Amino acid sequence: MPAVMVKGPGPLQHINVMRHLIVPNREVEEALDLLRDHGWLASGMRLFPSEDGEHRLVPVDPSAPFDLPPPLNEHETTQCEGFTDDRADSDWWNHLARLVGEDEVKAGGESWPSSHEFIADVMVVRIEDEVAAHRSAIAEAKLRSHPHIRLILSDEGVHGDFRIRHLSPIGARVGDRILTNDIPSELCQTKVTVRESGRSIVCDPSKAYFSTKLQSERLETLALAKKLCLLLERPLRVCDPFCGVGPALAPLLSETELVSDVLASDLNPDAVEMLLENLQRWDRRKYPSEATTLARIFDDRVVGIADATSICNESEFSGNWDLLIVNLPLRTIEVLPSLIPLLDRTSPSMVRGRVIVAESEIENANLAIREALPPLLDGTPEPSIRIKRDYNASLRLCSFEAWIAPYES
Repeated sequence: MPAVMVKGPGPLQHINVMRHLIVPNREVEEALDLLRDHGWLASGMRLFPSEDGEHRLVPVDPSAPFDLPPPLNEHETTQCEGFTDDRADSDWWNHLARLVGEDEVKAGGESWPSSHEFIADVMVVRIEDEVAAHRSAIAEAKLRSHPHIRLILSDEGVHGDFRIRHLSPIGARVGDRILTNDIPSELCQTKVTVRESGRSIVCDPSKAYFSTKLQSERLETLALAKKLCLLLERPLRVCDPFCGVGPALAPLLSETELVSDVLASDLNPDAVEMLLENLQRWDRRKYPSEATTLARIFDDRVVGIADATSICNESEFSGNWDLLIVNLPLRTIEVLPSLIPLLDRTSPSMVRGRVIVAESEIENANLAIREALPPLLDGTPEPSIRIKRDYNASLRLCSFEAWIAPYES
């Protein structure tokens, strides 16, 4: 990227020189979401434009690592003076204390929802019973500290066969006003477009959830797919039988000559409907607008509603895929044996999966995964799950990959 000249935002109070990411304007929200998720956005500091007007200088907290993970490391950095942002108090605790009082904040202790998840301009927060009486104050404090957020939803757990989040609106922004009671339905629109890895992904957390915090996992899958593609010396045939709205496919399809054929299915009709909308945008082809049972829509695209464990019973689909993505973390180990027949065993292939497991059970989970898999490709390590983040107080969300040998080896 050519050198970008820095232009200060005007007569604001400046502090010492600090690191800033140089981010194209169209990618700023994505960068902000990632920095916020990791706690690396400099609190109380202001974004400001570069001299060419095509970039924003995004202030990075001094606690952030020198080597940022992808995709943040795709942006160049500059050391320049930081400028305080007097437009809003970005510390939600300050707003909360003003609303409920310092004593009440102390009494709530660790029950207050210090973490949350951004999904475009929507925030999802889980509120413990101990502080549930203050949900309106929590919503107002979060909205005041995050001016880009339009709607706050309370996460009340998953429900139903598709394990969809039960989300309740607890706060909304309309102009300069913040509403926490009697929120009009027109302000509660939960279908949004998330910008990730240069792709726009339509989703609706109330109908088909995917975690924006797992973008680095999807980029890790992309890196592994590139290695497999080099090994096979041809584009990959990718099977994603728990695809949701397609977040794992988005970075794969953004790479030229990486993917040829795709099988993308899910049991949730709402998820498949949004997947079709996303694929239409990514592929620039006309897809159906309504979800139907799994079918070949184009010569290289099989999409629809299906039970993943029965797809291999269809001879048209079994034994055809180089990369199998298994994103059903609570049941991955259970369903893995029924998915293996989907792999093309005439050449090397890969299984990429996620698992939710207690730390004390990791070794048992590793053993179960290895027993479910065919022989491994010579020279590749045994699959071993790696902890990525906490799922709850006792369980961990983990990932693994396995390089599978062809029948001939």
